Order: sequence, then C-alpha cells, then structure tokens
Amino acid sequence: MLGNFSYVNATKLYFGDNSLQYLNEELPKYGKNVQLIYGGGSIKKNGIYDAVVEILKANGKNIIEDAGVMPNPTVEKLYEGVKIARENNVDLLLAVGGGSCCDYAKAVSVSIHCQEDPWQKYYIRFEEPDCEIVPVGCVLTMAGTGSEMNGGAVITNRQENLKIGHVFGAEVMPKFSILNPKFTFSLPKRQMVAGIYDIFSHICEQYFSGTDDNTSDYLAEALMKSVIHASLIAVENPEDYEARSNIMWSATWALNTLIAKGKSMDWMVHMLGQAVGAYTDATHGMTLSAVSLPYYRHIMPYGLPKFKRFAIEVWDVNPQGKSDQQIAEEGLDALKKWMQKLGLALTISELGVTKDMIAGIADATFILRGGYKVLNKEEIIQILHESM
Repeated sequence: MLGNFSYVNATKLYFGDNSLQYLNEELPKYGKNVQLIYGGGSIKKNGIYDAVVEILKANGKNIIEDAGVMPNPTVEKLYEGVKIARENNVDLLLAVGGGSCCDYAKAVSVSIHCQEDPWQKYYIRFEEPDCEIVPVGCVLTMAGTGSEMNGGAVITNRQENLKIGHVFGAEVMPKFSILNPKFTFSLPKRQMVAGIYDIFSHICEQYFSGTDDNTSDYLAEALMKSVIHASLIAVENPEDYEARSNIMWSATWALNTLIAKGKSMDWMVHMLGQAVGAYTDATHGMTLSAVSLPYYRHIMPYGLPKFKRFAIEVWDVNPQGKSDQQIAEEGLDALKKWMQKLGLALTISELGVTKDMIAGIADATFILRGGYKVLNKEEIIQILHESM
C-alpha cells in the first residue's frame, strides 16, 4: 500500500541532439551575470564549451568562469564558488558537466546568501535554506547521478574524511536541464560504466525496501531492465545513440524522486560507498559497485521475498524447483556477472582501501533505517572486510 505523499518536480528538461539550442529560450529569463561552472576542461576539448559560450554571448550575458570542479566537490571548492558568486553578483549558475558540477552548483546556490557556514548548516545540521536561492541550470555531459532533475548536492570534507549528501527541496532543483546524449560520447569507458552503475544503484536503493505491492517497484524493475540492456550495447559501441539515450533518460528517472514515492528506501550502499569515497577520492559509481554485493548478501535473508522477485523479474531467473534462497542467490550472481561484463570495481581494495582504513570508514558511514536490516557498527565493519 502506497503511503501518503506529495510530488512536485520543478525542473524543465530539454532532451535530444539539438537540445542545446533551447538554452536560447531559458537565458532571457535570468539576469546578465552567469557563473559558468565546469570541471577539468574536457568540455573545451570536445567543443561543448565553445558552443555554450557562443549562446551565452549571443544572449548578452557576462560570463564569470568557475572551472576546476572535481569529481568529488570539496567544501573548499564550495567556499571558492560562493566567493566568486558574491563578488560578481551572479544571477544564474550554469553547470556544464556531470553530476559533480550539478551538485556543486546547487550547493553554491543555497550558500551565496547564507549568513552561516554552509557546511555546518546544510551538511552537519541538515537544515533547509532560509535565504535567497540563486537559480541553477544544467547542461549535462555525463549520465548517472540524476542531479539534473533533483535537489541533491553531495560535498566532501577531506579534513574530516566525510562525504555527505543533502537532498534539498523543489526550490533548489535546477530550473532547466539540457540533455544531449551525444555530449556523453567522449567520456572514457571507466566513467561511462561508473555512471551506469550509479543509475542502477539509485534504483536498487529505492527498490530494496518495503513489503507491499506498489507501483514504484514495477517502475523500478522496468528501469533496471532498460539500464542492463542499454549498458551492454554501450560497452560494445559507446556511440550507439539509442543506447546512450536510454541510459541518459533512465538516469534522470532513477533519481528525480518519482519512484521514491510511497517507499521507505534503503540508501546504505550509498552511505558505505560515500564513506569509502571520502577516504580514497575514488570514482563514486565504483565505490558503490565495490560494496554492493557484500551488502546485499548480508541483508538478503531479511528481505528475501524482494530479492527473489528481483531475480525473477529483473534477471529472468527460472524459479522452477528452487528454494527462495536459491532463487535470490542466483539473482545476485546474475548481478555480479553483469558487473563483471561492464568492468566495474568489485572490491574496495581496488580503490585504494587498506585494512587499517576500515575502522575509520565505518565511523564515517551514516546508519540509515529504511532498508530490510538496520546495521550496527560491527556489521558495517564486517561488510567492509567482505568488500576487500
């Protein structure tokens, strides 16, 4: 039975290989000063930067550069972006990049007019903004996080070995996002498959909870099957437009809050993965893939009916003559085989974790209560050891 909920999504999407032109429709809605946010410069090599700048100039905008957003945006970078925005009185934050750029832009948007330290207010006390919020727009160049259509913003504090996400409300969601699947073609394979697993993990985090019959789970199963199918095509041919389109669209729907409705949700894979990322600065999707199987094997007995359903509906496991446990284990075996085909990290040691880090990673792991089993610290340590 679905619980009570309200649903709103404030983001307007433009999708397709001509979608960048719709930036011309959006820019007149905002003031003159645009903070152009991007990462390490790959958009300058592939031509996306020049195309965006040309449209900004044609619309009479002042461009304020904010480059160098790293894959795991730091609190120091957040402070830098806020300083740039304040000094230039920016009217729009335009993120051109992947989820890290989008997350960072949203974190900056709620911090520009904040009278307190944003790290303490938003990431330690998890308070909501009570100040003016500068609008955000996104031009997406990597599919995975769903940040283009949600209020999430993950920031890393390396001094404290913490990587924390705050999911803000509809007022912080990007006002518009431009999704051109061709903009993802130039991604290195490792980044592409890490993004694909991030999509899949987002769906699983919402799927592996609850015991009721609800529409959200049927939607989740269809999205998972689409991601699996398209990913195997994209790994063989990264410029298959149909496959990359389906991956990009699935990423958006995986985390635009729709399939979360009426669900308790889990999110412990992300808590474990983010703690690993805080210590290693490893690629987000790889931290998730490295902890997923040990975690799911640990909680499977507590949510056996859903894991059985996952095996049958998502992986086409034949249940004939098998126990529920055997069916569920076959489903996780099928998940592992798919992960291996994609070339994902299956251990945290591959990502630079050493045994002496495990206690600290466990301490940095937030314990959530929405899944089939609420973990204690000893179980987290056990799962991390099994992830080695």
